[in-house]
Amino acid sequence: MGYSLLDLTRPDPNREPRVEWEETNCLLCGCDRWCPLVEAPDVTKGGSELWFAVVQCQRCGLCFTNPRPTRPTIGRFYPPEYAPHQARPPRAETPWTKRLKKTLRGRETERKVLPLQGKGRLLDFGCGGGSYLRRMHQQGWKVVGLDTSAAAVRRVRQGLGLPAFEGSLPCSDLPAGGFDVVTMWQVLEHVHDPLEVLRDAHRLLVPGGRLVLTVPNIDSLSFRLFGAWWYSLDLPRHLTHFTPSTLYQMLDRAGFRVGPIRMVRHSHWLRKSADLAHRQRHIRTWQRWLRTKPGSRVMTWYGFLTQQSDCILANAER
Repeated sequence: MGYSLLDLTRPDPNREPRVEWEETNCLLCGCDRWCPLVEAPDVTKGGSELWFAVVQCQRCGLCFTNPRPTRPTIGRFYPPEYAPHQARPPRAETPWTKRLKKTLRGRETERKVLPLQGKGRLLDFGCGGGSYLRRMHQQGWKVVGLDTSAAAVRRVRQGLGLPAFEGSLPCSDLPAGGFDVVTMWQVLEHVHDPLEVLRDAHRLLVPGGRLVLTVPNIDSLSFRLFGAWWYSLDLPRHLTHFTPSTLYQMLDRAGFRVGPIRMVRHSHWLRKSADLAHRQRHIRTWQRWLRTKPGSRVMTWYGFLTQQSDCILANAER
């Protein structure tokens, strides 16, 4: 496999810190029987050029990266300019402009599923640059951010003046029943033990509290079209690759009452997949149309209507 191309055995003071690898059983059911699904490279700017394998559990169907970097060494694959860790300035838009953009983009506004005005306590796990925290704070929520990136946490604290902490779940410093809502926007796929994270989120919520999260959907039209060049593989940073079924199973096993798993439309994700395949010269002639906004929006709507969107949203209750 491609991950063996990098020689990590010879000490070199000029080399990046040594990466350690591990194999894992299924992160949902613990089964040790899996079959290869796809192999793909790290395609980030300045990436490692290593290839990684995604496998599928033969018992429950969960897909996961295997082998993978260990917890202490996976940080090597997150560059300083990693986009989700950067702060995004608020955009000045009129209500009319917002409605028009929503219509033209063809995307579900998944981060607006909570009440516009809230007075509850909200934990955003994987808060990144803090744009969501800022918006919810402005709407009356008592917000707390949690992220593994020290730089991102520093930006939230110093730039936005909001409470944020460096770390991950489970987190013993956070009180049981301390939150009305826990959100995880494109985060659960990054953690080494997603079931452990969800169980701690369950502990942190009050009875009747809500967990709202989104993850990429590997059972999507885009993955079927582009395979190894699907934008949302993002190896090796994405360690678990969910489908609606496996996400439902994991939430249920963590103790949540799970609502319907909803599709989310992101036409720009499809364009990025097409661009990536084009750069790697793994694109069919007709797929070049998907690099355009009209083409990607039409195909994104088709995926949404046939339950094959790139992204899925779960709304669960403690």
